[in-house]
Amino acid sequence: MQLGRLNHVGIAVPDMEAALAHWTGVMGATHVHEPIVIERAGILIRFVDTPAGGAMNGTQVELIQPLRADSTVSPFLAENPGGGQHHLCFEVPDIHEAKAWFEAQGKRVLGEPRPGAHGHPIFFVHGDDMGGILTEILETPKEPQP
Repeated sequence: MQLGRLNHVGIAVPDMEAALAHWTGVMGATHVHEPIVIERAGILIRFVDTPAGGAMNGTQVELIQPLRADSTVSPFLAENPGGGQHHLCFEVPDIHEAKAWFEAQGKRVLGEPRPGAHGHPIFFVHGDDMGGILTEILETPKEPQP
């Protein structure tokens, strides 16, 4: 099993509007995507596209704001009130093969594969098992992501 490309960087934010102003005004984000609410996780997501030019394409940054105190990012923001990098997301060709591979390596997979923000299958691997970085694994989308 081999990881594919870096799909996005997830950043937990305490204030979505302030984060959007930073990413568009300071960091030069070229496009802000429509809001996505994931009720089961209690989060609001906004993807922003980073600038692209030359031979390199930009990548997406996923801004994640909690909608309630028991959201999946609330504990992270309790420890990091200003927000910060929450996770990295890598693509794989087959989500179930990847899950089995990580588990065979002794990595703690956090739950079963489930639909992510765009409906494609994902799971997370515990940060303590991934060099200190919570890692999202995403099955490579069959069609382009919005």
